[in-house]
Amino acid sequence: MRLEAWDDYVAQRYQPGKAETAFRAYSEAPAGVKELYRLNHEGQTLDFVRSRHAEYLPLRREATTMWEALERLNELVDDSDPDTDLPQIAHALQTAEKARADGKPDWMQLVGLIHDAGKMLCFWGEPQWAVVGDTFPVGCAFSDKIVYPEYFAGNPDVANPLLSSEMGIYEAGCGLDNVLLAWGHDEYIYQVLRDSKMPAAGLAMLRYHSFYPWHREGAYARFMDASDREKLFWVREFNQYDLYSKGDAAPDVAALKPYYQRLIDKYLPAAIQW
Repeated sequence: MRLEAWDDYVAQRYQPGKAETAFRAYSEAPAGVKELYRLNHEGQTLDFVRSRHAEYLPLRREATTMWEALERLNELVDDSDPDTDLPQIAHALQTAEKARADGKPDWMQLVGLIHDAGKMLCFWGEPQWAVVGDTFPVGCAFSDKIVYPEYFAGNPDVANPLLSSEMGIYEAGCGLDNVLLAWGHDEYIYQVLRDSKMPAAGLAMLRYHSFYPWHREGAYARFMDASDREKLFWVREFNQYDLYSKGDAAPDVAALKPYYQRLIDKYLPAAIQW
């Protein structure tokens, strides 16, 4: 799905250095963004998420270098995002460069570069509603802190007394690592890189960066364990670079590649297995 009238929308709202309050204005989003979230909220059931884990994990699709994956993502525009229409590699470098400019550790800069690489799922036939957008737990009640919560009325799990209860299939304090989130690029890139040299804080950024109901709105705290408090710190630390870099100028990809290739070589396998 591509957004009709996207260029007109971006021309009105996409400006370098725009105010932080201008981001994530979903009430003003184009009809295509809302439609993507309707499909997402109706389709992300517990059974669907489990089926995607079975389909994509273990990793057996193909092997590429990380830079090859980033270049392929040049073909993709995220239809869930009301804040930018730049290709994915441009947003990746915007995020990385903003973290670099603030003197953040090199592994965090690398997270900025690769945090959306899981959108490779789009090239294997996954619809964008199952790849992009905010994430949230399945197997329990959907929070009203999720964007467009009204669209969950069409999700079959809502009619299941267990899956629509507050705790659902989980226990209080079970830890977010034991909670199934809506399937998408966050979970996928985490699974792809969980055995890499990326620090644990970086892996948490990858896995939870789209979990806005948790790290921005404070929902689902009932499932947190002690380790999740540290994860929350790091995910919030990363979010300012992911979200608020989207109004920056488009980066010079060729000029920046040598620096980021060194970080890729330092922390990631030469061949990424998808």
